[in-house]
Amino acid sequence: MQNETYIKQIDEAAAFIREYVANSPYSGASFPTIAIILGSGLGKLVDYIDNQIIIPYHLIPNFKQSTAIGHKGNLIIGTLGCRPVLAMQGRFHFYEGYTMREVTLPVRVMARLGIQTLFVSNAAGAMNPDYKVGDLMVITDHINFMPNPLVGPNLDDFGTRFPDMTEPYSHRLARLADSIAAQNGATLRHGVYVAETGPTYETPAEYRMYRLMGGDAVGMSTVPEVIVARHCGIEVFGMSVITNQSNDLGDDCHNDGDDVVKAANAASDTMISLFTRMIAEN
Repeated sequence: MQNETYIKQIDEAAAFIREYVANSPYSGASFPTIAIILGSGLGKLVDYIDNQIIIPYHLIPNFKQSTAIGHKGNLIIGTLGCRPVLAMQGRFHFYEGYTMREVTLPVRVMARLGIQTLFVSNAAGAMNPDYKVGDLMVITDHINFMPNPLVGPNLDDFGTRFPDMTEPYSHRLARLADSIAAQNGATLRHGVYVAETGPTYETPAEYRMYRLMGGDAVGMSTVPEVIVARHCGIEVFGMSVITNQSNDLGDDCHNDGDDVVKAANAASDTMISLFTRMIAEN
């Protein structure tokens, strides 16, 4: 019964989006197979999407409201890099008080809509001492300190009970990102993203622990969506914008949410250019 109710919610949202697009001026365009989830301060990418259909989250059945700083709360369908795309301008977080099923419902909806490739982005704090604010990190793997979104009865319509996570982030797309960056004379970091619940930033001891475990950057999102996307068989590319550094560097090093958004905005042009080329060439 629990699964039946949840699947009904997914299908209601997917049906609403399809109908909304069909009734829009751009209903003749093919429906996207590529989706993008934009994190804190990274919503500027939607300014580069042409032929936009904008659907505020509050109109979509069973979608929650994004309350995080820098998350506008719109679903946008249009073209980027001459390819049809679906973009989430803001996401839902576990720390906002939503359940994991609510946080990841949009990814299930994407699967219902035929999305095959998902680009996820976030703002993250650097733990790797070689990283600096403004760097872009291709996520190669993750360490999860959040509840696993697949806990509970398996959604057999979407995937297997025990999905393989050997390659949560696409090696193929990571190679494409490196190739495009090299053509532009840029260098991308590659690292492990640590996901924890928030909403507090990490203590100095937690930063040291995460580094010892192999983490390069830390944040409060992304991993639940990636787990569900992989459960659905969706290929994933993940990227972190390094917006702050670990607070165990000294007494004067502190974290601030507004500063994180400002740093993400400053680095967004580079990420936008990269994503646009990757989507065009994918």
